Order: sequence, then structure tokens, then C-alpha cells
Amino acid sequence: MTTTTLAVLVPLLPFLGAAAGLLLGRTAPGFVRPLAVLPTLTATALAITVAVRQGGGAGNGTTPLDAATRLTPTGSVPIDLALHIDGFAALVAVLVGTVATCVQIYSTAYLRDDARYPSYAALVSLFTSAMLLVVYSGDLMVLLVGWEIMGICSYFLVGHYWETPEARAASLKAFLITKLGDVPFLIGLFALAADTGTFRITGILDKVAEGGLDHPTLIALLLLAGVAGKSAQFPLHTWLPDAMAGPTPVSALIHAATMVAAGIYFVARLLPVFTASKAALVVLAVMAAVTMVGSALAALAQDDIKRVLAYSTIGQLGYMSGALALGDRSAAVFHLISHGAFKALLFLGAGVIIHAAGTNSLAAMSRMGGLAKRIPDAFWTMTVALLALAAIPPFAGFFSKESVLVVAEHTALGTAHTAPGAAGWVVLVAGLVTALLTAAYATRLWLLAFRGRGAEAPDHGKQPVAMNAVLWVLAVPSLALGLTVGYIADWFDGDSLAPNLTTSVLGTGVALVGGLTLYGVWRHTSALTSRTPLGAVAAHPDAEPAQSEIEAIETHLAAYGDIGAAHDPADPGRLLLGRLHPHAAAGFHLDTLYDRLFVRPVLAAAQLVRFLDREVVDTYVRGAGTGTRWLGAAVRRAQTGNVQTYLSALLAGSVVLAIAAVLVAAGA
Repeated sequence: MTTTTLAVLVPLLPFLGAAAGLLLGRTAPGFVRPLAVLPTLTATALAITVAVRQGGGAGNGTTPLDAATRLTPTGSVPIDLALHIDGFAALVAVLVGTVATCVQIYSTAYLRDDARYPSYAALVSLFTSAMLLVVYSGDLMVLLVGWEIMGICSYFLVGHYWETPEARAASLKAFLITKLGDVPFLIGLFALAADTGTFRITGILDKVAEGGLDHPTLIALLLLAGVAGKSAQFPLHTWLPDAMAGPTPVSALIHAATMVAAGIYFVARLLPVFTASKAALVVLAVMAAVTMVGSALAALAQDDIKRVLAYSTIGQLGYMSGALALGDRSAAVFHLISHGAFKALLFLGAGVIIHAAGTNSLAAMSRMGGLAKRIPDAFWTMTVALLALAAIPPFAGFFSKESVLVVAEHTALGTAHTAPGAAGWVVLVAGLVTALLTAAYATRLWLLAFRGRGAEAPDHGKQPVAMNAVLWVLAVPSLALGLTVGYIADWFDGDSLAPNLTTSVLGTGVALVGGLTLYGVWRHTSALTSRTPLGAVAAHPDAEPAQSEIEAIETHLAAYGDIGAAHDPADPGRLLLGRLHPHAAAGFHLDTLYDRLFVRPVLAAAQLVRFLDREVVDTYVRGAGTGTRWLGAAVRRAQTGNVQTYLSALLAGSVVLAIAAVLVAAGA
């Protein structure tokens, strides 16, 4: 079978699995789980085969795979059903397939008794197929199809627990904010096609290499708006923390391999379009820096374990955006792949913790003893993932984050000239500050979740094998992926991803400072846990994991307060942040700001339009109807049925007309 045929099957198989799952969900429920897992698993095996056959794409001299067929004649810019697979696409497809397979296997146990599991599994498969279409697509219009399908899938999956108001609000918010970014994104795609005369990615890159863009800054900024929405970058990032109201496996899929990864991958695929504008690179660098530091501060203040990880994702995406702002897609995609492995592990591990603890509150977990012993698989694998997140060597996160810092150092010192030196300094300083904060909130999560003091954690028995097994599968790349930097350079344009001494010492040093500082503060505050009981735990030993999560979501607001997190004096993050804590916990009030700047004016305008429609327009309409009715009533009274009356009226009218005619003639 040719490589092209295998590549076509990679996104097609999950799509067929989704269609079959929807059709057979009610009539043959026994086939739902195999149809959820097997097509995605097969697609992953085929993606690995494609990657091996490509041997790194152009990095080792192998020509990228290009194949196309005309989809439809348009009369102007044609649309092709095209493949373009280089080293980046090959590796990202493997990541997407691996994480999606793990999520599907995990979900068979996590949602084992869920009545809506067939539709859930089908949507996850469709989500996976859409992302694989984005990765392999060689035409921007076909890529846009996958881009938008992911948006609608996220709406349904985030709102899976639609019985809870949090899930309903989160799904709507995610849909609206990402669509807000998609409007300028679509305009940017059309402007790019107008400048280059094609939607084909290879044609666009060839045209850009010839200096063929007439409006590079405008196009780049329009496209960045869509990227900011899809990849949750400031200022369109506020939907992602709220999306934690969805099932935990969905969170893992969105954060690790789909949706948010799509924006970063899009910029990496079309990086020459963005590097054609220095202004756009500076904007992207500033956006990345604000995103990194702000999200890390917010993560340090969250009480919900999944919201900590959500803000963590936003910050790590900021690292990738920072690398792209400096014109290096190798470092960005390397961190994308590394982050995908350990962030999927963190979310799936968080699902195990929530099930075992009966709560998603770190404040409540800090008052539980023996939680680590209850869930040893999650404890050890999450420890690996948190060390990778904190960029501690030799874990994968150290090597991938280090590659970003190396690029920033070279740009700042002037040894790389793709982006302005100021952009390099912005990314470098923000990256180091974020590394310190990342280690701090990773340490805080580990200590509060696994080193709690108090009553024994509820005993749910041993976790299902399907949930624990995938944790160990994902722990392997979280630990060992970074050690392959000397062997996978061919997939990254042949660029070196090896760390250097300066940034290694700086990055590891600030990470250790952040982690050790948090640990010292925790030693001081942990004594308060026994004196300040807090919150409620909704745990049932026989409940499925998803049911435990639903109850945790429903009880969190009542027990711990609003988004401002639990008022826990034993929280080391509260002591470290001081007066900044309530603002960081609330995401620096961006939702409140948007509510006052946009939501309230729109609602007020809608109420005004409603008033005008009801009191003004409807009044005229009703008045016209009333006048017609009155006229009809007057005419109806004249219809007496008496012929003499009619003849008298006719004679009187004739006399009046005759007199009028005489008067007019005399006046003439």
C-alpha cells in the first residue's frame, strides 16, 4: 500500500468509526466500544508507518509527501483535496493518534455507565479525525473544514454534563470565543489567497519566498486572531479554564493533541507568512509573554485541580507561541509534542484523583491522608508528568522548554536575525519567570494532592485497568522523549534541539528555586490544615468516575465559593501571592472586564431594540390595523340593503360633482 493511501486512511478511519458508532449506538451497543477504540488505534499505527516511511520529511533530504486532486472548480482560486506531509506533520499526527487512543481506552472505564457514551465516543472520534485532517491537509480550505469541525465537537463534548449549569455555560463560552477569533481568521485566509492566488500551502510558501505578499502585516494579524482563539492565547484564552466543566478525558484530548494544538501547528505550518512581517512577530512575542506569565500566576492560585492544569496549558502554549514569534518552528513543535504527552498524562491522572478523593478541590485533598497510597499508579505517573512540566532534567519538558529558551537567547543576543532582538528578550525573560512559577504551582499541586494531612481518603478500591494502563503508556514519552533529541532532528528540518549550558543552568536554576520556595512555604502552612476544616467531599465507593466528577463540579461552588477559589489559609499559593492572590484566582478579572465592555452593552442594545420593536414598530403596525378596522366598520354601516338609500346617495353624489364641475369651469 502506498504512503499516500496510508495517509488518506489516517483521518478517514476515525471518521468512519464516528459514523458507525452513531448509527449502531442504540441498535448494537456492544459494538460501540470497539468502534471507539479500534479505528483510532489503527489510524495511530498507520500514522507511525507514514512517519517511518517519510523518515523525517525534508529534514534528511526526503521530499515531503504532496498529493492533490481538484475538489471543485471555483472560477477563481481553486480548492484542492491535498496532502502535505513533512516531518512536523508526521510527528504531530502520531501524537494526535496516540493521545486520542489513550483517551478512548480511558473513557471506556471512566464513562462505563454513561447513557450518552455512544454519542460521546463518536464525537471524540470525529474530533480526532478533524485534527488529523488539519495536520495532513495541504489546502487551507480543507484545513478550515477540520478547524471548524473541532470547534463544534468541543461545544458538544465540553457540554457533555449538560445537567450542570457550569457545563452548559462553558460549552457556549468556548464556542462563542473561538468563533470570535475565527471571523478575522477566515478573512485572513481569503486575503492570503488573494495575495498569492492559491489556497495550496506549498503554493503559498513558494509565493512568500518570492516576496509575493502585498499585505503581510494585515494578513498575519488577522490569522493570529484565529490562532489566539483556538490556542487560548491572551486575550481570547478565558474559555479554556471554564471548559474544565467537561469530562476529564475530553480535557486531556483538547489540551494535549487537538483544538489548542491546532493554532500552534497552523502558525508552524505557515511560519514564513508570519516572518514576512516583523510587526506581527513582535505582537506574537508580546502576546506569548503576557500569556505565559499571567497564566502561571493564575495557576498558582486555583483550587480546582483541573483549572490548575488548564492555566498550565495556556502558559505552555505561550512558550510555543514565543518560539514561533522568534521564527523557530522546530522548538515550538518539539515542545508541542512533549507537552502533549505529559499534559495528557496529567489530565487523565487528575481524573483518577478526582474519583478517588471525591472532590476536585486541592484544599479538600490537602486534608486527606493516604491518597497517594490509594492510587499508586496515578501517584507515580503524575510525579513523572509534573517533573516534566516543571522542566527538571532529564524529563521531556526540560529538553523541549530548553529548546525555546535557546532560541530566545540567540535572538536576544543577535546571533539569530529572524525576529527583532527586543522580541527575543521579551520571550527569554518571560520564559524564565514562567519557569519559576511553573515549578512552584507544579510543586503545590503535588504536595496538596498527595501529601495531605487528616482523615483517610475514601476507599474506592482499585482503579480500572483501562484507566491505569494508559497512564503508564503516556509516562514513557514524558520521561524519555527528551532523550531522543539527537535522533529526531531529521523530523525538525534538521535543526539541532540540543540544550546549551547557559539556558540550561538558568532554566533549571529558576525551576528549582520556584519548587523549593513553594515547598518551604508549604512546610509553614501545612500545620494549619488540621485546625481549619474546609469543604465537602461527595464520594460514593460504587459510583463510576464520571459520576464522582459531576458531583465534584456541583458541590465545589457551594462548598468553596466562586471562581476566586477556596479561602484556605493553609494554601501556600495564597501566602506566596499575597494581595495578588484573589485577582490571580479570578483570572485577573478578564471575564468581568469583558462582561462590562462587551456583554452588558450588547444586552443593553438588545433590550433597546426589543423595546423599539415592541413599543414603536408594533405600535405603528397595530395602528394601521386599527385604522383599517375602523374604516371597514364605517363602510359596513353604509351597507343597509335599502335600494332607495343607495339611489339617494348616488343622486346626491351626482349633484355634488355637477356643482363642482360648474365652479371649476367658472373659475377657469
